[in-house]
Amino acid sequence: MQTRTIGRVTVSAIGLGGMPMSIEGRPDEDRSIRTIHAALDAGVTLIDTADAYHVNAGEAGHNERLIAKALATYPGDTSNVLVATKGGHIRPGDGSWTVDGSPAHLRQAVDASLKALGTDTIGLYQFHRPDPKVPYEESVGVLKELLDQGKIRLAGISNATVEQIDIARRVLGEGNLASVQNQFSPAFRSSEPELRHTASLGIAFLPWSPLGGIGNAGDLGSRHRAFAEIARDRQVSPQRLTLAWLLALAPTVIPIPGASRPESVTDSAQATDLVLTSEEVDRLNQA
Repeated sequence: MQTRTIGRVTVSAIGLGGMPMSIEGRPDEDRSIRTIHAALDAGVTLIDTADAYHVNAGEAGHNERLIAKALATYPGDTSNVLVATKGGHIRPGDGSWTVDGSPAHLRQAVDASLKALGTDTIGLYQFHRPDPKVPYEESVGVLKELLDQGKIRLAGISNATVEQIDIARRVLGEGNLASVQNQFSPAFRSSEPELRHTASLGIAFLPWSPLGGIGNAGDLGSRHRAFAEIARDRQVSPQRLTLAWLLALAPTVIPIPGASRPESVTDSAQATDLVLTSEEVDRLNQA
C-alpha cells in the first residue's frame, strides 16, 4: 500500500469510508467488522467516520463504536491506524440531516466521540458541514480549542469552499489545517477549485463518495464511457480505475471510498498499484 500524509501523519493512499456500515441499508455487524478487518489486511490505515453516521434517534456514534470494536478485535497491530471522525451534523431519526455548528454543540460532540471511540485523543477531527446560523470562524475556533487541549491530534474541515478553507487556515494557525473533505468523483467535480487550492497548499484533500454515490461500481462505466473503456483495457474494475484516477490528480488526494463488503474494500485498496499514463489521465479528466 502506497502512503500519503495528513498533516504530520502518514496514512495509506486509499482510506475507508465507514458511512455505509451504519446508515440506511446497513449490513449486520459481523459483515461490517469483517469489512473493516479486510481493509486493515489490505494495508488501509485511514478510516473515516462521523457521529452522525446512524439511522435512529438516540444512536449517535453508531459508526464510531463499530469502528472501535473492529479495531479492538483485529488480531494485528492497529497502532498506526488514523481514525478520522466529524461533528456538526445531526440525524434526528426521521431520515433527515440537519446541522449544528455552535461551539456548545461541537464541544459536546467531541466528548461523545472520544467516548464512542474509546480514546483520549481523536486522530483527526473534522467540522462536518457549515452551519449558516453560526459564523464559520466560531465553529472552526472550537477545533483550535480542541488542538490546544490535546483532545484532537489533527484538525480538518468538510464540505468547505475555498473561502472557508482560508478562514480555517487563519483561525487554526499556520500549518494546523490538516485536511479538507469534500465530495468529488467522476460525476461530481464542482469541488475541483478546492482540490486545486489544497494541493497548492500541501493540505490533504479527502474526496467523499469518490465513486459518485453509485451503489454498483460497475454502473460507473455506463455513465462515463472513458472510465469503462480504460478499465476494460486495464482489466480492472471501474471502481479501482476511478480511485487510481483520483490519486493521479494530486499527491495530496486521499480517496475514502465507502464499503460494506470485504470484497469491495479489497478491490479499492489495490488502486494504489494501478499507475495511469498521462494520456489516460487526460482522457479521464475530459470524460
